[in-house]
This record gives sequence, C-alpha cells and structure tokens, in this order.
Amino acid sequence: MRLLAIIILLIFIAAGVVLGALNADMVGYDFSFTQMQLPKGAALLGAVVVGWLLGGLTAWFGVSSRQRRQRRQQLHADKKPLAKL
Repeated sequence: MRLLAIIILLIFIAAGVVLGALNADMVGYDFSFTQMQLPKGAALLGAVVVGWLLGGLTAWFGVSSRQRRQRRQQLHADKKPLAKL
C-alpha cells in the first residue's frame, strides 16, 4: 500500500514538472496594491495550493463544529439522568 502511494505521488510530481515546463511563459498579475510577473505554471500551482488549503480548512471547520455539537449533546444527555435523582 505504501509503495502504491509513493508511485502515485511520483506520477503527480512528474505531471506537475511537465505542466510547469509547458507553461513557462510569463504572465502579469495586477492585485491593485502590487503587480507581479509569474510563470503560468507557478500561478497555476499557487492557485491549486490556495484552493487545497481553503478546502481543507472548510472541511476541518465543518467536522470540528459537528463533533463539538455532538460532544455538547452527549454531555447534556449524560447530566440529565443525574438531575432526576
């Protein structure tokens, strides 16, 4: 299983290198407070990384809030029988 993960990782790395090499021309970006020139491959990689991070944070916040709510409900349910005594 670990060998399979390494092979898949190497395939994605090779695809990224090829994508970067094929998109080597520079593109100008204007962010209203700064301007920069980046290769298309680097800009694409940056967009993918930012999207991956935002998606991961969104999923993490969604899961953690659901777990927190379930913990709170379980704690409330555990205290309820004690109150009846």
